[in-house]
Amino acid sequence: MIARHIGNVETEIGLDHWPNIYCGVAVFLFFLLYLACKKISVKEKAVYCGLLLLFFASFSMNVLNFIWHGFHYPNSLPCRQSFIYIFLMLFICFRSYAHLDETPKKYVAIAFWGSICFVLLAEKLVTQEHFHFIVYYVAIIFLAAYAGLIYIYKGGRRALAGFLALALVSMEAAINTTVTSVTTTSRESYTADNEEVRILKDSLEPASDFYRVEKKTRKTKNDGAWMNFPSVSLFSSTANADLSKVFKKLGCESSTNAYSITGSTPLVDSIFSVKYALYSDAVSNTELMMYLRESGGTYLYENLYTLPLGFVLPLDIEENWQYEMDNPAEVQNDLCLVTGADEVLVDTGGTVNKNTFTFTPDMTGEYYVFVLNKKVKNVKANLPSGSKSFGNVDRGYLLELGTLSPGYEVKLTADEAGEQLNAIAYRFSEDAMIQVYDRLNRMPMHLTSWKDTKLSGTVTADRAGTLFTSIPFEKGWTVKVDGQKVETRKAFGAFLAIDVGSGDHVIDFSYFPEGLKPGVLITGGSIVILIFLWFLRREMERRRDRARMLRIRRMQRESEEERADEDEFEEIPEIDEEPEESSDEMEVPDSEIPDMPEPEKHIDHKKQTTEEQT
Repeated sequence: MIARHIGNVETEIGLDHWPNIYCGVAVFLFFLLYLACKKISVKEKAVYCGLLLLFFASFSMNVLNFIWHGFHYPNSLPCRQSFIYIFLMLFICFRSYAHLDETPKKYVAIAFWGSICFVLLAEKLVTQEHFHFIVYYVAIIFLAAYAGLIYIYKGGRRALAGFLALALVSMEAAINTTVTSVTTTSRESYTADNEEVRILKDSLEPASDFYRVEKKTRKTKNDGAWMNFPSVSLFSSTANADLSKVFKKLGCESSTNAYSITGSTPLVDSIFSVKYALYSDAVSNTELMMYLRESGGTYLYENLYTLPLGFVLPLDIEENWQYEMDNPAEVQNDLCLVTGADEVLVDTGGTVNKNTFTFTPDMTGEYYVFVLNKKVKNVKANLPSGSKSFGNVDRGYLLELGTLSPGYEVKLTADEAGEQLNAIAYRFSEDAMIQVYDRLNRMPMHLTSWKDTKLSGTVTADRAGTLFTSIPFEKGWTVKVDGQKVETRKAFGAFLAIDVGSGDHVIDFSYFPEGLKPGVLITGGSIVILIFLWFLRREMERRRDRARMLRIRRMQRESEEERADEDEFEEIPEIDEEPEESSDEMEVPDSEIPDMPEPEKHIDHKKQTTEEQT
């Protein structure tokens, strides 16, 4: 794990617990110099090294990793606390750099050769595929360069060493970015069709009923959020896990933290109320889909058989529909059989030959292929319109081949040469789709108003049943039937549903996030406590300042009183007046005064010492 400090090592974006902790190979040198520096206390070294060990334990242990990620196991990009570890490591290296002047050159030599030994040892012991053999020798070259710069710095040529260090760090970072970075998309590509989508989206308003839109040639799963249209697809760390499972069962691409309409059939679009679709290329009208308008290179189509947001189903449909099967085509066909309609996905056969699968369409229609071998991840299809590639095939979604005509052999090839491409080809039946739509839409819910958190509508049920909605189930939903609050439940493992009796009903939906109210109270209470503590600290500081001023004033008064006492003690006492002598006796001419030798000054050392002490 420590070897991941070496540059040009492939980044970990999967589920393995390998942290991405590269921050320059110079950390090998400076960390060893930090340990050897005598100017840094042992206590500081113990604390920082203990924190580093805690991070390595967190990288290695699921429990600690779970706590670090907010009691949540991350999907891909593991050990996301790595940036804190990197900050700590760089700070430790800075502490070493701050004492570089006092560091003997022999310590630099020892740190250099110790780093070289570690890199060579890693080359022998590390077997992970992320490490190409050349990364070790590149690391040695950079370590030698950094060691040389340290000697130049200690030789007094600091300006030159600083300039060369900046150039060397830039070079190392550029090489690492080139080798390990993922592909990017230009800003122009991201925004190329934004205005076209906005024009077509705005043309749908005002709408007479609820609808969703899907962009068939999407850039991300969050195109709906990016371009502000109601979508089914989503990528989010807080994605509804139950909804992801249902999407996968229906043949759509999904993962732990994402789900999308990729792989959907017209039946799935209808169930999810996807009434409109945006295409980057013009497609032919069918019995199920009709062209509406276009803007630039973006085309808007309407799905003619779209179910409403809610509709009443028989009470026993959840028991009868086998939606837990592994093959999504069989799941959709079973729903048709439960409702009394024909199967929408018709098996057209095919031939498997090692890592290839071929079939010939029997009639014009939309075709799908389901790959049974979960070890196959990437598939390339040769179609009349050209080749088409599919990734993440192991997620179990239906491969959309588009509209095909009879007579042309379609060939699919797996990138994994050693894996057999076991697959089944299906043609979507438009007649069966219309049948199942008519049966599911017998008792629809008609919305009279809808917002993000409030919905109102009416429904007429000729018999008691389950009002199914394509709204993901959340505990924050409150539903009232004819003004009376009813209990909500989860239908098919993911969707909001209620039981209704026969007759005409007014349905009201409202949503308030679960936990928001206590969260607001806790946050508000915390703010109040924080303000109280601030005032309390401020008052305590004022009292301390007031007490300090009082002490200073008392000391000043005491000092003044002591000086007053000293002045009183040293005052010259009054001397009794002697009788005045005559001026004649007192006045003596200066010339008559004999010169007297100056008496010697006898110093009373004992008295002087006493006075000095006083």
